[in-house]
Amino acid sequence: MTNNCYPLSYYIRIMTKVQDHIENDKKYTSLTVNKGIVQPPVVNPNLQAKRTKKQVLSINEFLSGILQGNIAVLSQAVTLVESSKPEHQAIAQELIEKCLPYAGKSYRIGITGVPGAGKSSFIETLGMHITKAGKKLAVLAIDPSSERTKGSILGDKTRMEELSVSKNAFIRPSPAAGSLGGVARKTRETIVLCEAAGFDTIFVETVGVGQSEIAVHSMVDFFLLIQLSGTGDELQGIKRGIMEMADGIIINKADGQNIDKANLARNLFQNALHLFPKPESGWDPQVLTCSSIEKRGITETWDMITSYSSFTKTSSFFEHKRSKQSKYWMYESINEQLKTHFYDNKQIQSLLIDNEKKVLNNEISSFVAANDLLNYYFNKEK
Repeated sequence: MTNNCYPLSYYIRIMTKVQDHIENDKKYTSLTVNKGIVQPPVVNPNLQAKRTKKQVLSINEFLSGILQGNIAVLSQAVTLVESSKPEHQAIAQELIEKCLPYAGKSYRIGITGVPGAGKSSFIETLGMHITKAGKKLAVLAIDPSSERTKGSILGDKTRMEELSVSKNAFIRPSPAAGSLGGVARKTRETIVLCEAAGFDTIFVETVGVGQSEIAVHSMVDFFLLIQLSGTGDELQGIKRGIMEMADGIIINKADGQNIDKANLARNLFQNALHLFPKPESGWDPQVLTCSSIEKRGITETWDMITSYSSFTKTSSFFEHKRSKQSKYWMYESINEQLKTHFYDNKQIQSLLIDNEKKVLNNEISSFVAANDLLNYYFNKEK
């Protein structure tokens, strides 16, 4: 048997021949491989020439585009607002100030509920009902962010296929990014931009994590809670939390064999609401059943929401509530900026590492470490 083992250099020399194959070497007599044709480049050679740097709009261009209802410009503005870069924030805040005179004319509706309650399906069905009536709807959908990767799926738009292509609708999914209360950090500012763009109805769909999810209540006019039958919550209505803040409750998925259970849950929830003190608005929260799939109960739900609007505007509670919300968000903005300024401080960043090591080595307690850092920060700022 002939030994066909050759030095490595031999194979390297053979394999580096242009437009040739190692099998065509004279040492191999049983196989021939054609050279074939020269392959075209994977990337279009003209593509790079067509690429241009994305134009950065000026404040006036942003404002003009938003006031004209340009969705592309509005989307860019929302991205700017959500950015954590200082240079973007400076532009965003100036833009928001210029949009304020054109904002405040929409009806803001917060929609929350446990995961799986059918919030996205309900929003699409109710949203189509609203847009077909000639209204302009903006849906601000908040997606939960991963605690590990900090990323979000942002898939709400894909679950609202019909609404997403409606000319009178704008859907903007945003990551929660660790924000408490189930709402994105910049949701309130985004509402201002959407109102300036001419949207007269705003939906804020929250993450849906349970009773702690109440921050949305401080930025909307009507707070809608979506529930399911048979979850046990109807038997825990006496709990203080998200239920007593709801202006209306919907028992979703009241279809098929679930209709009787949904009606029973409706009665139980309605009885549970009587255990709470009467809301400041004077409104008696209603509990309705609906089916997003069969489109039943949607008209009644919208009638309830509009009835609440008329009720609160007649009693002047509508403006009173918005004034309280503006005051609340002023303090929230102060807290946020103080926190950002603290962690962006270079000296604090260095001291944080040192104090963290001391805490881990049990040299000082967590509370002492925090007090030392805060004392240094405030004395430094004097």
